[in-house]
Amino acid sequence: MSIIITIGALLFLMLVAYRGYSVILFAPVAAMAAVLLTDPSAVPPVFTGLFMEKMMGFVKLYLPVFLLGAVFGKVIELSGFSRVIVASVIRLVGAQRAIASIVCVCALLTYGGVSLFVVVFAVYPFAAEMFRQGSIPKRLIPGTIALGAFTFTMDALPGTPQIQNIIPTSFFKTTTWAAPWLGLIGGLFILIVGLTYLEWRRRSAAAAGEGYGSGHSNEPEAVASAAAPSISPWIALLPLVVVGVSNTVLTRLIPGFYGATWTTSLPGMAVPLVTPVPGITAIWAVEGALLLGIITVLVFSFSTVAKKFAEGSKAAVSGALLASLNTAAEYGFGAVIATLPGFLVIRDALKAIPNPLINEAATVTTLAGVTGSASGGLSIALASMSDHFIAAANAAGIPLEVLHRVASMASGGMDTLPHNGAVITLLAVTGLTHRQAYKDIFAITCIKTVAVGVVIGVYYTTGIV
Repeated sequence: MSIIITIGALLFLMLVAYRGYSVILFAPVAAMAAVLLTDPSAVPPVFTGLFMEKMMGFVKLYLPVFLLGAVFGKVIELSGFSRVIVASVIRLVGAQRAIASIVCVCALLTYGGVSLFVVVFAVYPFAAEMFRQGSIPKRLIPGTIALGAFTFTMDALPGTPQIQNIIPTSFFKTTTWAAPWLGLIGGLFILIVGLTYLEWRRRSAAAAGEGYGSGHSNEPEAVASAAAPSISPWIALLPLVVVGVSNTVLTRLIPGFYGATWTTSLPGMAVPLVTPVPGITAIWAVEGALLLGIITVLVFSFSTVAKKFAEGSKAAVSGALLASLNTAAEYGFGAVIATLPGFLVIRDALKAIPNPLINEAATVTTLAGVTGSASGGLSIALASMSDHFIAAANAAGIPLEVLHRVASMASGGMDTLPHNGAVITLLAVTGLTHRQAYKDIFAITCIKTVAVGVVIGVYYTTGIV
């Protein structure tokens, strides 16, 4: 019965997310229903002392990252830098290579710190225009954007400032640059196999005489005739470079300046504030890097951004709050579920997997798939089982950096099931349905999941980190 209660709560949350209901509203409902069926008297104290405590703890750590990431993406958009980057990549790669061009654009933007949700809106008009000119079926656009934005730059490439690469840092005391060679190998595998798959799909459609198609909804206005802002491509790329470089520099400088702990004593403090630095270094580094990226955009395009910043920043902040609270609610839900008898049975069953890395990958990707969220599933898994993962890794002599990279990549595997918020947003923006376009998104999902096994195999074969 206890297992049924636990699985039922997970399936209920997955169902309401699939149907489009708010996870912020229904995550506590699902969690408290499970507690009610286990011990009715525990509902009020668990809600206040565990669910809300964990939910607000997540917000305290990660809300600034979500906010700065959203604002950075918005100023990149308002400044016109994103259009310049898109146009430059198209000229470099070639308009005839529409799929590779769009993947490159998405990868540049997401690795540079732009939220993947912002990337979908920014890139879609150009993707539609290129696919239309190249007579490539529109139904391949979602899979193409998913490959560029939802996979290797989200959690595989070392140093990526996306939240899926930041969450493990607070559990494993690592940095966003953890296991760089494994991340590069995994990212390259995803890129090559993903592009090969999409090109095969394009050739198959061409052989069948299928073109872009007609009668589509949400068709954007043609952008080919719209001139990009008169900005040098190097200037447009500079904010992305600043974020990447400053993230690396700050990751190294912060521990050297603050040490293992930092004590702050201001006149109005009754008790000095003691901050353990290792667990917060990566978060501070990303926040500082995104802030410097925003400043860089403003230095070169202040007047352009200022005209629309008031309204644009409202949209960015609203999106950041929604995204962070969604993930925080899933984090609180996971903390509650982790205390239930049924979860303990499932956890012990997963612990029976003898290999520490396979154990971690299976646990993270399973929970990410059930919740439909890479960051949510990752948070749930690490909040409940990180101590077990660390102990098993230490016993096997596996560096925690490898745990970080495997957990991060596994979170972005089966998370993109049909109820995933990013998938639903992507299909809505492109005006396509699951029936029309989800097949290719799922194929990219499978490639991403296989890549985790490749990374684990490379580590055990070569010992490379």
